[in-house]
Order: sequence, then structure tokens, then C-alpha cells
Amino acid sequence: MGPPHTHQVRPARLLLRAALLSAVLIGPRLASSESDEAFPTEWELWKSSHRVAYEDTDDVQRKNIWESNRQMIEDNNEGFFMGRRPFTMAMNRYGDLTEQEYQVLQGALIDSQFAKRGKTASSRRLRANAKKLGAYFVDYRTMGYVTEVKDQGFCGSCWAFSTTGAIEGQIYKKTGQLVSLSEQNLVDCSRSYGTYGCSGAWMANAYDYVVSNGLQASDAYPYSSVDTQPCYYDSRQAVAHIKDYRFIPKGDEQALADAVATVGPITIAIDADHSSFLFYSSGVYDEPLCNPNSLSHAVLLVGYGSDGGQDYWIIKNSWGSSWGEGGYMRMVRDGSNTCGVASYALYPVL
Repeated sequence: MGPPHTHQVRPARLLLRAALLSAVLIGPRLASSESDEAFPTEWELWKSSHRVAYEDTDDVQRKNIWESNRQMIEDNNEGFFMGRRPFTMAMNRYGDLTEQEYQVLQGALIDSQFAKRGKTASSRRLRANAKKLGAYFVDYRTMGYVTEVKDQGFCGSCWAFSTTGAIEGQIYKKTGQLVSLSEQNLVDCSRSYGTYGCSGAWMANAYDYVVSNGLQASDAYPYSSVDTQPCYYDSRQAVAHIKDYRFIPKGDEQALADAVATVGPITIAIDADHSSFLFYSSGVYDEPLCNPNSLSHAVLLVGYGSDGGQDYWIIKNSWGSSWGEGGYMRMVRDGSNTCGVASYALYPVL
């Protein structure tokens, strides 16, 4: 279709001028109040969509946090479109979280010097088994090993989701049945094994509980996102049992890849204490400030691959499917133990 005729353009311009003139004549105060009523601000729309409301003073503070995050997201995405950043970010329901609240969301893993470890798998044996397979990419989501993306809510129970995910994968590998296991069962019942409900835990302690007790299915013991209810575990309804667990040699990304290829989804801890992680949206995540010795969040490693020559890990988070790439993240895999992906990694033995 060709350009519009001049007689079509003039009325539009006259209308625009008239609108601008009326706005000036009405005066800024009236115009802005009517505009606010007709068009809610982005902040108001965000609060409405996430069903949050604050008192006046708190609202101002939360809005400041939100606006700061929005600006950071926009700066990152501008860098992405200019080819300077490898991933995009997006505003989400965590837009107004304080630093303390974000730490709760991560699960605030207890100081790493107190991290419980156990038996370690042989990197040589893992390498030999992986060589036989020769898998250049692995994605357990396409193979039936992985349940739907779950949501821990505002409870630092990531450790429970990371634990159940690996056990779910091993049960599927053995039986061909994919059963969603109960994180709430772990949150409520494993404290005597060294876990802390919504205040975090190391996953080996959660595995210890499962070795001794077993686990119920999510259907029988549903998730509540609180840690104030009593344990009502019923061993007669247990659907998961494990004999032991094995750690990957600390910091060994090759052994980790070999374990992913030959064992299944792996329980891992990472440094997620960065706004770039909180608002990650798509692409291959690469945070230069990540510290492999500062582990703050538990996730599930479900595969690895390569995109345009860039190798990556596939990570399943527990923040719902609206975060990241449908609840997942691709994280850079370059042998440097990015974000501590191989610092605390383990899998169950059925």
C-alpha cells in the first residue's frame, strides 16, 4: 500500500494539535489527575497484577526498589540488544523485594563451612561411563525424567525441591513412572536431620532423612509454603526410598557433566545472590560477579547443551514457570565452575 494522501494526514495533525492545546489550557494539575485515573502507572499495574498493596510510607520505599530494579533490567536488555550481554532480564513478581527478603527466597543456605558432605563418586568411573555414551547434549525434560516446574513461594525451601527433583528422576529411570514427590514432607519432618524449614538447609541432610524414612507423593502431602505445621508423614504411604547418595568431586565440571549424562538430574547449589539471577528471563546466564564458594540457592541440574558455540547447563528452578525460560535457566558452562555449579553437587542412589 502506498503513502497516505495529504487530505488524510491533515485532520490527524489538526486533532493532535487541538489535543495538545487543550492539555495546555486545562492546566497541568487537572490533566495529570485525569491521566492518572485513566492510565494507572506501571507501578500501579505491577502491584495490581501481583495482588500486592502497601501502606503509604511502605509503598514509597517499595516503589523506589521496584524502579531501581526496572532501570537495571532496562540497562541490561539494552546491552543484550547491542550484543554486549548474553541474556535478557524481565520484571517479575520479585520486583520490590528487599535484600533480606531475596535471601529468604533463595533458601539462605547455611554457611558452607558447615555443609555436610558424604561419599564421593569416582570421576574416573563417571568419565569412562560417559565416554561410552558420547552425549554432546542431554535434556532430561524431553526424556520423561522431570516433573512440572514447581513454586516454593516466599519460603526458603529450595533445598527440598532440589532434593525431590533428583529422586523423582531416579525413580523414573528405574520404574518408568514419574511421580511428583512431597517437598512439604521434607520441610515438616526433617528438622532433626539438620534442616531448617523455610530458613534453608543443605541437601545432604534432606537426603539423610529420605534414606531413613522415605517420602510421600505431593498428592498425599501437598505443599503449603510454610514451615509452621506439624509433620504428618505416614510411612505406609511412602512412594520413594533411597539407599544412599553420592557427591560429585568438588568443583569438577567434567565429572558433573559425566554424572548428568550417565546418572540423571543432579541436586546442586549455586551462587544466586545477584539481581541478574532474580530477574533472569532468557539466554545463557553469565554473571561475572558469581562466586563458586558462596552458595546461596539450591536447584536441579537437568541437562547441558550448546548454542552457537556457547556451552551451557540446563537448570530447573523452583520459582514457578513465569520465571526464566518457562521456569528454567541456561547457565554458562566453560569449565570455570560458574556460580559454583559443581561445588556442592550430589545424586541419590536407589
